[in-house]
Amino acid sequence: MTTIEQSPLADLDATVHLLRGGTLTTERPADDSEVVASVGPLPADRLGSAAFRERHGVRYAYQSGAMAGGIASADLVIAMARAGFLASFGAAGLTPDVIEQALLRFAREIPGLPFACNLISSPSEPALEQGAVQMFLRHEVRCVEASAFVMLSPNIVRYRVAGLSRGPDGEVVTANRVIAKVSRPEVAARFLAPPPESIVTELVKAGFVTAEQAMLAQFVPMADDITAEADSGGHTDRRPLPVLLPMIIRQRDAAASQYKIRVGVGAAGGIGTPEAVAGAFAMGAGYVVTGSINQACVEAGTSPAVRQVLADAGLADFQMAPAADMFELGAEIQVLRRNTMFPMRARRLYELYRRYDGVEAIPDDERTKLEKEIFQQPLEHVWREVTEYFSRRDPSQLERAAKDPKRRMALLFRWYLGMASRWASTGDENRRLDYQIWCGPAMAGFNEWAVSTFFKDPGRRKAADVALHLMKGAAFNTRVAHLRSAEVSIPDEFEWTYCPTDSDRQ
Repeated sequence: MTTIEQSPLADLDATVHLLRGGTLTTERPADDSEVVASVGPLPADRLGSAAFRERHGVRYAYQSGAMAGGIASADLVIAMARAGFLASFGAAGLTPDVIEQALLRFAREIPGLPFACNLISSPSEPALEQGAVQMFLRHEVRCVEASAFVMLSPNIVRYRVAGLSRGPDGEVVTANRVIAKVSRPEVAARFLAPPPESIVTELVKAGFVTAEQAMLAQFVPMADDITAEADSGGHTDRRPLPVLLPMIIRQRDAAASQYKIRVGVGAAGGIGTPEAVAGAFAMGAGYVVTGSINQACVEAGTSPAVRQVLADAGLADFQMAPAADMFELGAEIQVLRRNTMFPMRARRLYELYRRYDGVEAIPDDERTKLEKEIFQQPLEHVWREVTEYFSRRDPSQLERAAKDPKRRMALLFRWYLGMASRWASTGDENRRLDYQIWCGPAMAGFNEWAVSTFFKDPGRRKAADVALHLMKGAAFNTRVAHLRSAEVSIPDEFEWTYCPTDSDRQ
């Protein structure tokens, strides 16, 4: 196998010629008739959309997506920003004080460099969503990654419209950028259009936006970029990327003539190898977004135990399980099933929720099993923790639970689902079999590729290194594809693959 160090194609800044007989060279031969095919320079920072790079002030058309609970940590965001990539902080599920500490770090350690913060839809806890938007506006966070939105909420509309103004040339200036992560065309349509007039009108009445901003809102779409999210970790509809991405691109193109702002379209889900990155760009993606593989990087806000089990994950090691934030609706997330009983136990809780009207209706023997095998404590003790938690976070949840036994049962069961992700992040050895690890098959692809690279060692997986070599590998593979498309006979010994070695580390 010819590796990156041996192949002239690894010199991404040079033109490479394939000569008769199968020789690859960056030197132009004296006799041009010896040249069978050539590929021009393709540096990694030329892949994807120049508009995306300019809009976000980054060098590469690459984003590390938000993983909730601070798994996409402040350390990860800072490292990526310094290396020329866009990274989204995993603010979802964190308390306001922790989010604010991260924002203060960004202002102190990467002033002027771009970053994004996750804004997750919270229909069952709208106060959290509202509080996040208020904090982002107060700290002048200029980009949010909006995820799990099915309908537009007043909070995401407020964030977008509150950043509108008119520039010196009369054009609308959109200070607050939105990257919308979607997996359905009908949701994409809402972000491709201006914010709903009814919501904007209410925001004006509440004093959250001005009358001028409301007027300007009709001329801009809700998002600057839309990420087509395919089979990913966490919340996912598990759509195939080759179907979803072209569909969203065509949808964008159909809407492009209506507004002067052209919305970018990126690809997420299954992005974990150079081939996957190259394939996404070849299908027309303006940028790529990684998620699962970032969780295995040393900067990720999770435990060494989780990073190690992720490094061992194979293609069959993923499963859907009930989601904590939309448990009552039956929503599911994709998680790692290797070395954990979480998917099975979470599904058991949802089955009980569907079957009974409250905890009191659960048969005694079944309740005993729950307390012993899943909660590992009496349900009364769990409820005290739930009460303490929501008394601080959202007391209205307790008021609803007091009137509705089924709601009370949902909050009890959500305790386990929420704690399972925390046990994983903190590396609680006593609850190792209950680890909830959000992950998709991109992790398996990355691991298979990493075997031939210095990334085989989990301790050497730095987020910016991973991003850089995925992009370099994508450029490398794109050049290989160009040569193959020239309908030339390539010698069998040239089984080209991009495998960075120690000398390629940053």
